[in-house]
Amino acid sequence: MPKFEPPQELPARLLADAQMIEACRQRDFAKIFQLVKARAGMYPSLIARRCDMSPSRVGEVLSGQRVVKDMTVIERVADGLRIPGRLLGLARREWEPSDGQQPLLPVSDVVPTWLPGDTTPDNLSATPITDDATDPEFVLALIESQLPQHYKGANFFGARQTLPLVLHYAQSVATLLETANGSTRKGLLRVGSRVAEFLGWLFQDIGDSRSAAYWSDRSMEWAQEAADDHMQSYVLFRKSNQATSRMSAERAVGLARAAQRIPGLTPRITALAAQQEAQGYALMRNPRAALAKFDEAHTLASEPNLTGLATAIDTSYCTPTYIEIQRANCWIDLGEPMRAVSLFEKELATLPQAYRNDRSVYLARLARAYARADEPERGAEAATKALAIVAQTGSARTLAELAAVAKAVAHRPDVPAVATFTDHFDVIRDRFAS
Repeated sequence: MPKFEPPQELPARLLADAQMIEACRQRDFAKIFQLVKARAGMYPSLIARRCDMSPSRVGEVLSGQRVVKDMTVIERVADGLRIPGRLLGLARREWEPSDGQQPLLPVSDVVPTWLPGDTTPDNLSATPITDDATDPEFVLALIESQLPQHYKGANFFGARQTLPLVLHYAQSVATLLETANGSTRKGLLRVGSRVAEFLGWLFQDIGDSRSAAYWSDRSMEWAQEAADDHMQSYVLFRKSNQATSRMSAERAVGLARAAQRIPGLTPRITALAAQQEAQGYALMRNPRAALAKFDEAHTLASEPNLTGLATAIDTSYCTPTYIEIQRANCWIDLGEPMRAVSLFEKELATLPQAYRNDRSVYLARLARAYARADEPERGAEAATKALAIVAQTGSARTLAELAAVAKAVAHRPDVPAVATFTDHFDVIRDRFAS
């Protein structure tokens, strides 16, 4: 057996690579070793020393003659190559952070991986290999053309399925920006800011608030350099939304106001910021201010969606229905759950099927309103509908809402609908927790 060599982190980009992630998910160690060899410069003898294996055994794994199934060996590989435990379906390793935060991996300076809780601090240990034939304009046009489909996919299937490829888009933009100049650089900054903002939303949906905040900051940085006022306002709206999810009312209002101060905005961007300001007021228990801003947002969202405006930001979801659903949620915070129920029921009936991921969030909030109104049976029924969606999307936003519902109806286990919901909720929650 060769002398054991202390582990050293793999390049961040390798851990964030879709092929590496899939190979780890399948525990395909032949593929894992191939990728480590090709992209981290580790030859079989070095892999053997890091993983406390013999070079011949590593060679057999690489050639497909041996399949690694022994849990002890799998753990040695995870620890020796510093592969985060959850990528391989293991518990968090001792060397991984344990403070509950989600550390970030760098692209240029920082790049988080796509899975919550799977990131480890790492410095980029190798200069990125670029293809001399790569045309930045081609990459730019390709990413821009594909983003709308990814928006639709995330809205329907959830963020987890969309994240890996969108993260690659951000990595590609960051790499190309290192040498780009002139109009090409401005185009990369403009599209990159949209990709980064989208990543902020995706990470928020899977419950990784730290990575969500990072990508929102990166989006703002790129939008400012590109002098993209519309995008700067939209990012401020998104950061206000993140503040609301953390129950930070003053910050939510301040950021939403800042978003509305930027001149020349489209009605929909202004509407989004206005309703976000309203949500902050609702958290402050200020119904008069909240309802006034919701009315303003509703009027703006009702205006025709003019074409030819100098923005490619997807705000198509900002409709009167969207505004009223946000108002319904605030009625819960304002202590009038039955008003929330009435509004949720009315608006959910008109919500387009494309917004399936959001529907699960809204159904969970409807359930919370019923529970607050002391109607546990109807609340459990709505929550069970949300569960059917979140079982496929894995939305952390929905699971957080449903956890509140489960707590609120726990005192009525005698109600059949409640018992059914809580049993199924425990199973689905534990599935995504593991």
